[in-house]
Amino acid sequence: MNKLKAANLYRSELIPISGKLVERYNKCLLKLGFTETKLTKFSIDGIGWSPEIAEEKDDENYLCNGESNPHGIIISPFQNKKPVYLPYHTFDRDMMQLIFKTHGSKINDITRDSAICIDFDQSIDAFYEPLDVLKYQTITIKFHLIDNLDNVRNEQLELIKKFNQGNNFIHEDIHAELLESANKYGDLRERDLNLEDLEFQTDSFYTKSFGGVYVLRDFISPIVVFEDRKWYKEAIKDTIHEVIIFHISQPELMEKLRDHIIVTYDLEEIVNTKRYERIKRYEFAQHLKNTKHPIKDILNDPLLFKSYLNKIDIESRKKVMSVERYLEKLETSNQYKIADIVDEDLFEALHEPHSSLHPKHQDLIWKLLVNIAPKDVLFLYWYDKQEFYKQYQTWGDSLQDWVIETISNNI
Repeated sequence: MNKLKAANLYRSELIPISGKLVERYNKCLLKLGFTETKLTKFSIDGIGWSPEIAEEKDDENYLCNGESNPHGIIISPFQNKKPVYLPYHTFDRDMMQLIFKTHGSKINDITRDSAICIDFDQSIDAFYEPLDVLKYQTITIKFHLIDNLDNVRNEQLELIKKFNQGNNFIHEDIHAELLESANKYGDLRERDLNLEDLEFQTDSFYTKSFGGVYVLRDFISPIVVFEDRKWYKEAIKDTIHEVIIFHISQPELMEKLRDHIIVTYDLEEIVNTKRYERIKRYEFAQHLKNTKHPIKDILNDPLLFKSYLNKIDIESRKKVMSVERYLEKLETSNQYKIADIVDEDLFEALHEPHSSLHPKHQDLIWKLLVNIAPKDVLFLYWYDKQEFYKQYQTWGDSLQDWVIETISNNI
């Protein structure tokens, strides 16, 4: 990952945590029912997740009490507008934006000497069946301060009220209580520590629960797409919910998405785009073996591209150039069908969300599409960084260099 880090393409916006903030973070972990970290330095993202602690605990979802109970931690106002690098749901970023938009000024004040534990409560104690993900409706975002600072403030106000009654101002025990509280927590009288619950309404989303599930609610009829075959087989046994269920590898899925006007394609238009060139070059790279030139140079240099295109076997050549071959044949006759000439995986990779979709739904469908056919390295990086990082590690050095250059030139 060093090359990605050098190019600022690998978790480049994490916030460094050390000193007193480590103690506060550990208090949050304990309050949420987790174990403390032994690290004295680490970094966090916008929701409070740390890659170093995830590695220490050997659990990338260490901020979750089971699949249905994710949490967050705010210990710095700098978390505002920072990325959520390992979201459990696609709406995690939206929830953090809502939190800072609503309570931003209070968060700035509270994190001066405290920290905030976040409970994303969807009124589900635990999942039992894969279609339990359909229970996601309204999520209540609840806040808890470490050391119960909000309760301490109320106690201080009660002590002051008691102090001002009658002749209580002469009682040394009340003086001592006030001084002890002030020395330990500071003067909390004028601080607003009350973070009211927020409600977040879900619509279509992706969740990592049950091995990864897409819930598409806002279309002609609800569609649920499973990434894990085991949970897909379990879900299709359900006779209660009126939803259409697919495994992500089923060819019928793309047909249904087209029928529901969720995705679309235009081969004549896309063949002239940079996106098509990225997809074609990545596909070409999969067929290059034992080359005398670096893969990066072959993909970037038109002369080398043509030279090596003629060196690969005929079937691979047909696959790489299948879209152009189809469009050429279409000019002479309309008897040709896409499936007869264009490689199926390549064809799926050339789909895009329908333009009529809301932008946030387009983002969700892009994520689904790059998981169905992960051939556009730029869009895979944009819409599913974790999958991008996994695939990146399987590529040779020269292909990695081409990918880094391709992404860097487009962001």
